[in-house]
Amino acid sequence: MPGDWTDYIGQIIFILFFLMLFTGMNQKIQVKLWAYDIRNKLSIIKRYADDSRSRIEEILNKLGVREPSGIVNKFMNFFMIEPVDIEPTDIIRRLDHLIRSRERIFKDSLARTLPELGKYERSLLESSLEIASVLNYVYKSIRHYLLLGEKYNNWVLLMQLQFMMPETMKLVETYYKSLDSFIKGTPIGDSVGPLVAYKIMEKGKILSKNVIEDTVVAEVWLDNRRVYVIKAEGPGSNVGKPGKVLADLVEKLSGNVDLVVTIDAALKLEGEELGEIAEGVGAAIGDPGPEKIAIERATSRHNIQLSAIVIKMGLPEALHAMKKELYEAVERTVDYLLNLIKNATKEGSTIIIAGIGNSIGVAQ
Repeated sequence: MPGDWTDYIGQIIFILFFLMLFTGMNQKIQVKLWAYDIRNKLSIIKRYADDSRSRIEEILNKLGVREPSGIVNKFMNFFMIEPVDIEPTDIIRRLDHLIRSRERIFKDSLARTLPELGKYERSLLESSLEIASVLNYVYKSIRHYLLLGEKYNNWVLLMQLQFMMPETMKLVETYYKSLDSFIKGTPIGDSVGPLVAYKIMEKGKILSKNVIEDTVVAEVWLDNRRVYVIKAEGPGSNVGKPGKVLADLVEKLSGNVDLVVTIDAALKLEGEELGEIAEGVGAAIGDPGPEKIAIERATSRHNIQLSAIVIKMGLPEALHAMKKELYEAVERTVDYLLNLIKNATKEGSTIIIAGIGNSIGVAQ
C-alpha cells in the first residue's frame, strides 16, 4: 500500500538522521561545506593579491628594474613588531620610534633600489606596495586558519572563519580597487582633510610656507587673523607628521594660540549620509597614537581650545577616488570652518588648522 511505503521511507530517513547525529556525520558534512565556501573566497583573495603584485612588477619592469619579483617580495613581507604594552611606561615614545624606523627603512630601501625615481613617483609606489602587502597578509592569514581548522577538525574555528568571510571579502575588494588611485595618483576620499587645508590657504594671503618632515606649514593672513595651516606634503601619497609638527609649532609660539582645528575623514555609521559634516572636540586623526597624543599634550599643556571637524564616509569611499559628494562636502567644510573661526576667535588671534589625511593628488 502507498501508505506503508511512506511509513518505511519516513522510518529510513529518521534512522539515517539519528545515525548522522550519533556519529557526528552531519557536523562533518557542515565542516566540508564551510571549508569549500572558504576555499572559493580564498581563491578570489589570492587572485587579487597576485594581480596587485603583477601590476607593481610591471611598473618596475618599465622603470628598468631587474628581477622586480625579488624587490616586491622584500617589501611585501616587511613587518613591524609592536612594542611591549604590559609595561605602559613610555609606550608612546617607543611606538613612535618603531613607526618612524619602519617608514625610514622602507623609504630608504626603496630609494636605493630606484635612485632615479622622483619623490612623487616613489611615494605612489610605496603606497601601492603597502596595498599589495595587505592583500598578501590577508590571504596568508585566511589560508592559515583554514588549514589549521581542517588539520584538527576544528569546526568552531571554521564556522567563525566562514561567518567572517563576507566582511573580509568586502575589505579585500576595497583595498584591491584602491590600487588604481594610488598608481595613478588621483585624490582619494581620505584626502578631504588636506584638500580643505589647501583651500583655506587659497582664501588668505600666504606669508610663508615651509616643509618639515614631509609636512607643509603655511602662515596665512586670513580675516585679520594669523592662521597656520598644516597638511601633508603633496601631491604624492603622503600623510606627513601633522601631530609632531603641530606640537612643535605650539611650543614655538610659546602656547600663544587661540584655537586649534583638526579636519579629517571619519568612518560613517550605516544609515549616515556620505559627506555628512560633524563638529566636535579633540584631535581628529586616525594614527596608532603618537601623532594624536602629541596634539592632545600640546593643546592641554597650554589650555588651547581643540576643535575637530570630520567628513563622514565609508572605507571604500575613503580609499577610492574622491567622489563628487565628498568634494562638495569639502566646499561646505571650508565655509563651515571660516564661520567657526569668525565666531570662536577675535581679530588678531592666532589659529592653527591641520588638514589630516593622505595628500595624494592635492598640491600645496
